[in-house]
Parts: sequence; C-alpha cells; structure tokens
Amino acid sequence: IGQSGFDIPGDGYYLTTFKEDEQIGKGGFGTVIKVKHKYDEIDNKYQDETLRELVSLANVRSEFVVLYFNSWCEENYLNIQMEYCSQSLRNILADKLNIFDRQKGQPLNLCEYFVSYEMLRELLECVQYLHELNPPIIHRDLKPDNILIADKPRTGRFIKLCDFGLATVHEASMSHTKNVGTFRYMAPELHDSNYTLKADIYSLGVIAQDLFDLPL
Repeated sequence: IGQSGFDIPGDGYYLTTFKEDEQIGKGGFGTVIKVKHKYDEIDNKYQDETLRELVSLANVRSEFVVLYFNSWCEENYLNIQMEYCSQSLRNILADKLNIFDRQKGQPLNLCEYFVSYEMLRELLECVQYLHELNPPIIHRDLKPDNILIADKPRTGRFIKLCDFGLATVHEASMSHTKNVGTFRYMAPELHDSNYTLKADIYSLGVIAQDLFDLPL
C-alpha cells in the first residue's frame, strides 16, 4: 500500500479492516505491505466452530441433544439437517411471568415452581449425559439460548442441548482454550485454560437462578 497511492480514510479504516502480514517492498513513492482482511479471520473462525459442532453432533446421538440427521455441501454452503425445535429456554423465560401472572421478584406459585423444577431436572440430565461420556464433553456455553424445547418429544423429554461450537473433549491432563462462552453464564475459571467439567455446573447455577427468579 503506497503512502501516496491510496486515499486511506482518516477514521482508521485501514487499521481496523486489515492486519499487516509483511512488507513486500519499499520505494520513493511509498511502502507495499501484504495484508489480510480481518473479516477473513472471522469467517475462518466461524467455519472452524461450525465444523466442530458438526463433528460433535454426529458423534453424540441421544435424546439429550438436538438430533443431527445429515449434512452436505452445495454451492459453497454447508447444509446441516437437524431436529426442529421451535422454542428455547430464552423464550420460555421471557413469557413465564405473563403465563403465570406474576411480577418479577414475586414468589413462584406451586404450578410455576413445578414447571421450573421439571425443566431444571431435565437440563441436569442433559449435562450429566455429556459429562459421563468417555471421554467427557464440556459444553462451555450453556445458556438459555442453547437449551431448546422439543416440539414432538419421542421419549417424553422436552429439554435438549444445542450449539456445540464451543464444546470440547475433557481429559484430566489437558488444558483448554480460555475466554470462551457467554459472560453472564461463564464460570470464572474459563478466563484461564485450566478448567474442568465444573465450568458447566457454574452455568447451570446461573440458569437455575433465572428459572426460579432468584436474586443474584
């Protein structure tokens, strides 16, 4: 990129859009630099997470997770056929106050308490299933958006886990990627690389607070 050959906006467009790789050449009219578009890195990261999720879904076929049926590439698109779930726990939490005619912070009535208890119980069973696999799997991004409600449960269960883009296999001797997950539901140890299955337990505790409308 020549210093006098390109009109680089003064708002930092070049610095915010491109990542410098190496200097290719230098002359009297400026310097030529090899750069990489930062959006390419975002796309690559997204592709890696999608492929990780695809592998996880293909290997984990259970009533506790959203079912994976098939995948194929067509016209540069990766298509994934999965079980359809129209609702998430996020939707349920948003509607629960109106359904049970309750103001936030007020005690739950018996019916709402029972519904919340059943959802939490099924969620705990889902996470227990992942943690008891050999080797165990840490989800690492448990939150209401990633907890889906099955439309037509085959086994009487409604709660299923999805979004395995951040899931990782856990071995006692392994270190893991740090700073992953969604901040509100993220265990403090996820800021470091030495964490265990207990990171998911922390997330479950925050979700339980949401379900039972407990003060933080």
